[in-house]
Amino acid sequence: MFTLRDLHHAYDGTEVLGIPSFSAAQGEHWLVLGPSGSGKSTLLHILAGLLRPKRGEVIVAGQLLNALKPAALDRFRGQHVGIVLQQLHLVRTLTVEKNVLLAQYLSGIGQDSKRVHEVLASLELAGKARAYPHELSHGQAQRVAVARAVVNKPALIVADEPTSNLDDVRCMQALELLESQARTCEATLVIATHDQRITARMPNQFSLEGGA
Repeated sequence: MFTLRDLHHAYDGTEVLGIPSFSAAQGEHWLVLGPSGSGKSTLLHILAGLLRPKRGEVIVAGQLLNALKPAALDRFRGQHVGIVLQQLHLVRTLTVEKNVLLAQYLSGIGQDSKRVHEVLASLELAGKARAYPHELSHGQAQRVAVARAVVNKPALIVADEPTSNLDDVRCMQALELLESQARTCEATLVIATHDQRITARMPNQFSLEGGA
């Protein structure tokens, strides 16, 4: 589903990421492990097409991301990649429904209210469609972020430290939520984490040991 080859990235001349190769098949679930500063977030941003590596190939869903111009890369990301960041980045002035519709609008595939409401219902958010982010609990806001990530039925879902600030119960709930939604979309799931509580849950693991 994705392949990385000879991937390198640096900030201010200091290399923070060096990966000879890493690949995953469609539908697989992976953890990217490593301490703070090891390049986990950088790797997810590169996989999602949010960041271009200094060197190397990034192939997602058969597309060489390096070959796409910025506008085409934005469209590709919107149509094929779902992103859940540690900071949820919900638009505070938009309702839950419109936050999810925004993902469809930005992808260029057209807005589909029926699909949005199906996803919200599957995440037990049907009654929150007209609520604003400040009216949600943390768990509800996180589910809205997941709804936004999966509404376009992505081939790849990436999640950056989704459990690090959660207690044990919410940690497992967040992980189960991501796994179940990935299975529904038949998507490849990649979670970057240093949270040792979830390492036993996912056998496919890729470790980054470096630091910066």
